Amino acid sequence: MNSQLGDVYDVVVIGGGAAGLNGALVLARARRSVVVLDAGAPRNAPADAVHGLFAREGTPPAELLERGRAEVRGYGGQVVSGEVDEVTRDGDGFVVGLADGRTVRARRVLVATGLVDELPDVPGVRERWGRDVLHCPYCHGWEVRDKAIGVLAGGPMSLHQTLLLRQWSADITYFAHTADPLTDEDAERLAARGIRVVEGEVAALEVVDDRIVGLRLADGGLVPREAVVVGPRMVARVGFLKGLGVEPVPHPAGEYVPADATGRTEAPGVWIAGNASDLSAQVGGAAAAGAFAAAQINADLVNEDTERAVAAYRQGSAGPRLTGATRP
Repeated sequence: MNSQLGDVYDVVVIGGGAAGLNGALVLARARRSVVVLDAGAPRNAPADAVHGLFAREGTPPAELLERGRAEVRGYGGQVVSGEVDEVTRDGDGFVVGLADGRTVRARRVLVATGLVDELPDVPGVRERWGRDVLHCPYCHGWEVRDKAIGVLAGGPMSLHQTLLLRQWSADITYFAHTADPLTDEDAERLAARGIRVVEGEVAALEVVDDRIVGLRLADGGLVPREAVVVGPRMVARVGFLKGLGVEPVPHPAGEYVPADATGRTEAPGVWIAGNASDLSAQVGGAAAAGAFAAAQINADLVNEDTERAVAAYRQGSAGPRLTGATRP
């Protein structure tokens, strides 16, 4: 990535992940001037590979992003390193301010900054995150199939995760940890699927020879496990939009930015795509949302370009006309 920014673009895309790069690709192919501002902190960086993505199954995340950046540049778009600090309205457009003091103007903005996973405060979880500490069975369930899996409960989605994981392994243990007590109905559902419940708080993950061997309880007991699934609190990275009145709203799994079906936010001229507005989106879904939002942005710009052309046309048509020589 480079650091050369122009003065003004049709669209500034904030975030260089799947949603941002696919959106930029569509816009560049639509012959729009577009720049992607990428802070270089992709959510899936700790993972070894991207899964569930048609024709790119098993691709390392860094490789996928590098291919995406090259494709955007191949159609004349730019990808520039930089962290956005704020976005402010400037007439009928925007000024995007970067943390290093640079600014760039845009007619429209596509936000694709994703989210931050706030992990449980249990020793070992962060260190093993993306390896044998996971959260999405559709992303990594195959990789831990038939293993001894522990679910570290801590939020309203933990029961749902546990029942999902039963599809990948018959050896699932639900660790109650800090979650609310199970209802009788929920306890029955787990028992019916052969899922063991362990009460008590988890003190740490036990790691031997660079692999998880179990969960250590606060009372000192060790429950052997080979993989751990957690439910992080997922929070959209959109603090820079506060000046436009756009802020995340609560969700059972964290916070997200609401948008309409096209990706439009409450701030006119600002679209959003990917995990910042859809906490459950995988790479393919985020990329698709970015492409769809980009098409809506281009259509919006076409309407604006046409309105300006009509106004100029009318002004020209209202001026003096040469009618040739007057008759005597």
